[in-house]
Amino acid sequence: MDMTNETLITLCWELHEQCIPMTHIAQRMGKHRETISIWIHARKTYGLLEFLNSYAQAQKGERKRRQVDPLIKRRIRDIREREYDCCGQKIQYFLEHDYGIPLSVPRIYEILAEKYVLRSKWKKNKVRGILPVASHSREVIQMDTIDFGELYAFTAVDIFSKEADILLASQLTARYGCEFLYQSRERRFDKHVHLLQTDGGSEFKAEFKTEVSLFCDRHRIAHPYRKNEQSYIESFNRTVRKECLGWQTYRIQDLPEYRNMVELFLKHYHYHRPHMGLGMIPPLLKKKE
Repeated sequence: MDMTNETLITLCWELHEQCIPMTHIAQRMGKHRETISIWIHARKTYGLLEFLNSYAQAQKGERKRRQVDPLIKRRIRDIREREYDCCGQKIQYFLEHDYGIPLSVPRIYEILAEKYVLRSKWKKNKVRGILPVASHSREVIQMDTIDFGELYAFTAVDIFSKEADILLASQLTARYGCEFLYQSRERRFDKHVHLLQTDGGSEFKAEFKTEVSLFCDRHRIAHPYRKNEQSYIESFNRTVRKECLGWQTYRIQDLPEYRNMVELFLKHYHYHRPHMGLGMIPPLLKKKE
């Protein structure tokens, strides 16, 4: 016949008073030795009746819910879709910022995995090439371009402050590269920078190469076929595609409309979108601190 735990606690104390070792008591009762030790210690501290009463009350208490509230799950999925499939850290930021709900990143990914197919984890030990290092803003700027069919996006990012700029142009030429150089200097990177890094594309030669010395101390061309040397700007380019212009192609007549879209994206990027490299703070809000 099965006995209740209250009966076992009483019997445990009686056996203990007979000087039977706790290991033998545990074996007889089918309990773990640590459980027997806790029962005996509590009996000594509180007395038998008080311990049994508190034990009974504890069993009646409401257990902590293990399942996440369905409303929280829906909010997590809504945030992911609203913020263009952002990562778990950003979802955690918006969940607490917008709704005051703290939740761990692993738990967020568990909830996402119930509905979405998530990519495999990044392999930390994979060799990814040498990256430029910056200890303050305007030390290293990376530039690149994105092909959108008849339109091209010239992009730049400060690898320390994560501030960025974009010029949408109708041609992939050094003239537009030079125009972007002056635009980004005037409205974004207002100081003389130490290092400007680009790839070896034709848009970063000719007029661009002539004018670049007015913008920086050194112009470095990344090694071909080593995208890791341009990792910061490649990451920003993926963000531009995912959260602004997508992967489709555009026509020249679409240029005014999509230039407006790019400006709205840059405002969102600098003042609303949290950046993991800045402690989940948008770039221009971080700059004001």
